[in-house]
Amino acid sequence: MTQRVKLGRTDLEINPIGFGTNAVGGHNIYPNLNDETGREMVRTAIKNGINFFDTAYIYGPERSEELIGEVMKETGSRDSFIIATKGAHKLVDGKVVFDNSPSFLREAVEGSLKRLGTDYIDLYYIHFPDEHTPKDEAVGALKALKDEGKIRAIGVSNFNLDQLKEANKDGYVDVLQSEYNLFKRDAEKDLLPYTSEHTISFIPYFPLAAGLLGGKYTKETTFQDGRAKNPMFQGEQFIRNLEKVDKVRSIAEAKGAETAHVVLAWYLTRSSIDALIPGAKKPDQVLSNLKTLDVRLTPEEAAEIDRIFS
Repeated sequence: MTQRVKLGRTDLEINPIGFGTNAVGGHNIYPNLNDETGREMVRTAIKNGINFFDTAYIYGPERSEELIGEVMKETGSRDSFIIATKGAHKLVDGKVVFDNSPSFLREAVEGSLKRLGTDYIDLYYIHFPDEHTPKDEAVGALKALKDEGKIRAIGVSNFNLDQLKEANKDGYVDVLQSEYNLFKRDAEKDLLPYTSEHTISFIPYFPLAAGLLGGKYTKETTFQDGRAKNPMFQGEQFIRNLEKVDKVRSIAEAKGAETAHVVLAWYLTRSSIDALIPGAKKPDQVLSNLKTLDVRLTPEEAAEIDRIFS
C-alpha cells in the first residue's frame, strides 16, 4: 500500500510506515546478522512502497549506511529513498563519546554522505546530546549544511525538553526522535506538547516496547537477552503488562487485525506523530509492518487503548 504524508513542516513526502534499519548491518547490536538479508529487507521495502529509512553511523558501526547505499545504487533511483541518519558517536582511545561540536557534526555528515553514496541526506539527526556544546550552536552547524544542500531537514534525538528548547532557539528543528510507547508515556508530559506547539514532527522509537506490545508473549515466555533484567518483563509487572496487551488484542481481533498493527496505528492518531519506523529482521516482517496502514481506529477505540494504558 503506497501512502504519502508530509513529515511535519519539511518537504519530505514519506510513507508513514518507515523502516528502522538497525538490523540492516547493525552487527554491533544483533549477533549473526546476514548482510544479504539486510539488503533484501531494503529491496522489499522499496518494492512495496516504503521510502523512509532510518539509519545511523553507530549501526554497524557504518555498515547499515553502506548497505542502504548499495541498494540505492542498484535501484538507480535516489528519489525513491528518503534517508534519515544520525551522528554524535565518536571513538576516542577505543571508547565511544558523544560530540555535538559543529566541526564534528560536519565531519559526521560528510562520512555518512560517503557511506550512503549520495550527495545529500534527507534528514540528519544529532543522535545523542553531548555535555558541552550549546544545542543551538550544534543545530546551527546543521542549518549551515542544509543551506549548502547537504541535508534537507534537521533532527535531534534523545534530547530532553530543555535541550530541545535550546536546540530550537532559532526555530530550525524539524524532527525529534525519542522513546515513546504505550508503557512509556513520559513524552506526553512535556515533549509531545512542545513538538505539537512548534510543528516539530515526533518520531517514537521502541514503539512496540521490545516486542511486549506485539501480542506474541505469554506468561510462560522467558528471555535470554537484555529483557531478562528489565522489570517490565518480570514477575507481577510482566503479568499486568500482558493483561493490558490482551485487552488490545480483543480490539484487534474484532477488527480482523494483529495486535502490533493496532498499537502502531494508535500512535498515528497522536498529535505531531506523522511517521513510525518499526524495525525488522526478515523481509516478511517489513511487509507485515505495512499492514498498519490498513487499520482504521475509531475515536472510541483510540480512547479505549489510551484508557487501558493510562
